[in-house]
Amino acid sequence: MSSHLRPALHKWKLGLLCGCLAAAADAAHAGHAKPDPLAREIFKQLIEINTTDSVGSTTVAAQAMQKRLLDAGFKPADAQVLVGTNPKRGNLVARLHGKGKLKPLLIIGHLDVVEAKREDWTIDPFAFTEKDGYFYGRGTQDMKNSDAVAMAALIRMKKEGFVPKRDIILALTADEEGGTDNGVDWLLKNHRDLIDAEFVLNPDSGGVDADAGKAVAMGVEATEKLYADFELSATDPGGHSSLPHPDNPIYEVSRALDRLQKSPFPFELNPVTRVWLEHMQNIEDGQRSRDIKVILATPPDGDAIARLSTNARYNSTVHTTCVATRVEAGHANNALPQRARAIVNCRILPGHSPEEVRQDLQRIFAEPKLAVRYIDPRTDQRLERAPERKAMTPPLPRKDVFDAITRTAAKFWPGIPVVPQMETGASDSVYTMAAGMPSYGVNGALIDRDDVRAHGRDERLRVSAFDDSAAFYYEFLKIVSSAG
Repeated sequence: MSSHLRPALHKWKLGLLCGCLAAAADAAHAGHAKPDPLAREIFKQLIEINTTDSVGSTTVAAQAMQKRLLDAGFKPADAQVLVGTNPKRGNLVARLHGKGKLKPLLIIGHLDVVEAKREDWTIDPFAFTEKDGYFYGRGTQDMKNSDAVAMAALIRMKKEGFVPKRDIILALTADEEGGTDNGVDWLLKNHRDLIDAEFVLNPDSGGVDADAGKAVAMGVEATEKLYADFELSATDPGGHSSLPHPDNPIYEVSRALDRLQKSPFPFELNPVTRVWLEHMQNIEDGQRSRDIKVILATPPDGDAIARLSTNARYNSTVHTTCVATRVEAGHANNALPQRARAIVNCRILPGHSPEEVRQDLQRIFAEPKLAVRYIDPRTDQRLERAPERKAMTPPLPRKDVFDAITRTAAKFWPGIPVVPQMETGASDSVYTMAAGMPSYGVNGALIDRDDVRAHGRDERLRVSAFDDSAAFYYEFLKIVSSAG
């Protein structure tokens, strides 16, 4: 990461903190916001449209949102559904026209969701369910909640006759979670004119961290990890199961995965994660706070690193992580396997490439007969070498964006710090950043740090958190689009 970002990030940190404290006196919105019926209605509709890669369709969801925009008075040219080679992978591009004095801002949000099997959930993942103060359903955290909030904000502004200083573009897209038809990438290559913007807001990252429903910090994505999938495969002639031998491919793959579990990648900090940890040191207490303090020292304390790494969030912040997500082997109960395969998913720290990690995996696995191949996300092909590209360089903070964040956050959660963070997953910001559009991850969804259920069973979001996020985003968007 470029050294010129260090002073900018520390200046940003101090400015955000001061901004929060100064604005805390304006607590008109402290407490929970009133429900937004339109946002809730859109949220329900999106949850109940299956947009998984296997059987779902983002085109259906995009068309449903297009109809809402047209009914609200948007012209057809300002609410388009655009489809590439796969008719089930449609994208919506909408535009609220401003005064034209400034270049547009772009909001990106994906419509697709990861798979959800009914037998794994206690409720139907594609039936919007309100229970015990939560909304349940696939996409309630990732990220149909933010799609609904952005849609409701645009419709509300249109009906009010609000005219910002710059156009607001909303792109709701396909295949962020996987598949070969990524919508943001495709739109940039085929319809750049429709989504070209001065900067990008991506509510797929960032958000309000909470403990037992109490906000402790608002995270704003300043950088993110790089996503990469690798396939491990071992083969053997096989044979009758009554004649086992040590070259069983299943054993080769399982030994490799066992070594992976016991071989964490090296500890590493960058300017963004260092600033985030400096804030978390004051938010945490007891041993965890002390551990953060000593890992920030030079040299960092190894025992503290080990203790913090037992927590999934801290572990993924200070390490490249690789984890087995799928395993397949054998062809009959009474036959030795002829092939065993596993998928290892990696989230790579800035400064490192997929090819570097692929070579690291080969060294960790130490199985000469085991092939380790990179999976091309666009074609699903298995490649002998992975890309050399590295994670995105974080953009310099924009005063208009972060002033709007701190001013609005202080109304809803007075006194909480606004903290730059590294997205430990990955998002479509990788495409917009590569296209030269600075991208910032921010949303107003409050989620308990011990209840992150994105991609998991019984995904849910507090009802009050959704209502607050809808009110937050509407106000934030009006402020940021009127600045300059």
